Amino acid sequence: MNAKWASGDWATPPHGEFGDKQLNLKAYRDFVGEVTSDTSDNLEAMIFRLKELEGEWHLNTPLLLTSAIGLSGEVGEFNEIVKKLIFHGKEMNAEVQDHMIKELGDIAWYFMNTCRAIGVDMDEVIEKNVDKLKKRYPGGEFDVYKSNNKAEGDI
Repeated sequence: MNAKWASGDWATPPHGEFGDKQLNLKAYRDFVGEVTSDTSDNLEAMIFRLKELEGEWHLNTPLLLTSAIGLSGEVGEFNEIVKKLIFHGKEMNAEVQDHMIKELGDIAWYFMNTCRAIGVDMDEVIEKNVDKLKKRYPGGEFDVYKSNNKAEGDI
């Protein structure tokens, strides 16, 4: 990392508006560019990496990208409904429940495509999740401490 970033040169002297420092956005943009991976910033490098993953792991990278981005979008749509229910006073009714079910269906569709993209069955994903949770909660009950202090290797 460039020494100027370590010293905080991305911030200018105080202007009073934001406390001790005000951001130098041009310098921050340059910093972000320096710490961005080549595969994120360069199409040829990204294509090479996608082909590498397809070859080594037999991943369906177009489907993986579509599924990952789709999951994010659909989860965001589901969360928008939950946000309005909890924080905006939206009334829960059959129409809202139907909307939630439809969004969960979209999430399931992208989830299944993600499984297809990486070459696993949904059953395997569920089995591994159950195994992980049994190890984390051997007594079969949720434990706040274990949830917040995971054992080494627990993800």
